[in-house]
Amino acid sequence: MIGHLDCPVLVLNRFWQPVQTCSVRRALKLLFLGHAQVVQTEGEDRFRTHDLGSWVEHSSREVVEDVIHTVRLALRVPKIIVLALYEKLPRMEVRFTRRNVFLRDKHTCQYCARIFNEPELNLDHVMPRDKGGRTTWENIVTSCIRCNTRKANKLSHEVNMHPLRKPVAPRWRPMFALRENTRSDESWTHFIDPDPLKVRLSA
Repeated sequence: MIGHLDCPVLVLNRFWQPVQTCSVRRALKLLFLGHAQVVQTEGEDRFRTHDLGSWVEHSSREVVEDVIHTVRLALRVPKIIVLALYEKLPRMEVRFTRRNVFLRDKHTCQYCARIFNEPELNLDHVMPRDKGGRTTWENIVTSCIRCNTRKANKLSHEVNMHPLRKPVAPRWRPMFALRENTRSDESWTHFIDPDPLKVRLSA
């Protein structure tokens, strides 16, 4: 079982753009140094920031399970932090893996448009390997087992099966950096796939 200090925290730059994930241990260190503030979600589309003092005060108001105890303090485990000065976005490539292809395609079969759980999905070479197709972001799509079997090693036009979207290498986002056995917090979705018309800050 993963300990509180090793749980993942979403890190935002000062423009509130996701740049990476870090451990709770690292997030609290940045908070103590004054290099970051905790982002607290308030309902669906409201957020409040806390420096160390206000986070300590906030942590003392409610009894919750996700708490870290020090000699003097009891702190709630932060889910998101925003950096005070850092404004860059990382230039990183997404590692090509089976799971990351599923994430790119949102677990949707690119031939029948149905959403499946991972065990029910497969990878399909748009241009079959025996016809020179390579195993790359641009030639691999998510497919259900049934569609994958139906297409087999045929070209798309031969079986009238064309991907819903042209496969491309995805831009790096924090969800791609998560370990396969790590679950992101629900509050992250506001920043990983945000609706800019919904996000606003508390005064």
